[in-house]
Amino acid sequence: MKKLILLRGLPGAGKTTVAQAMGGSIEADDFMVNENGEYQFDPRNLPFAHKQCEEMVKLCMSRSQELIVVSNTFTTEDEMKNYFVMAEKYGYQVSSLIVENRHGSKSIHNVPDSNIKRMMERFEIKL
Repeated sequence: MKKLILLRGLPGAGKTTVAQAMGGSIEADDFMVNENGEYQFDPRNLPFAHKQCEEMVKLCMSRSQELIVVSNTFTTEDEMKNYFVMAEKYGYQVSSLIVENRHGSKSIHNVPDSNIKRMMERFEIKL
C-alpha cells in the first residue's frame, strides 16, 4: 500500500534529520529559498511555501510514488487536513509521527524561543 508519513514537531526537534534517514522529505522550508539558492525564512512567504509543499505532495501522489514523507511542524490537526484529503483521494495510508527534541538541539532556522513556545502551546495530539 502507498504510504504518506507526516513528520510533526517543533523547530529544532530533528524532523529533517529523521526525514533524511527515511530517504528524504518534502517540507515547506524547501520553498523558502532566495534567488541565490540560499535558505531565507520570511514569515510572509509561509502561505506560499505550504501551498507549494501540498502541490508537490499532490504531484507525487498523482504519480503513485510509494512512500511520501512530509516534514513540517504540523502543530494543529487543521494544518494536516489537506494531506488527509489528498491521501484519501489517491489511496494513501497516512501515519503521523511526532519528533521530540530530547537532544536539546536548537532550530537551524533561528526560530525565536518565544515563537517555539507559542507553537508548543497550540500543539495538538489526537489519541
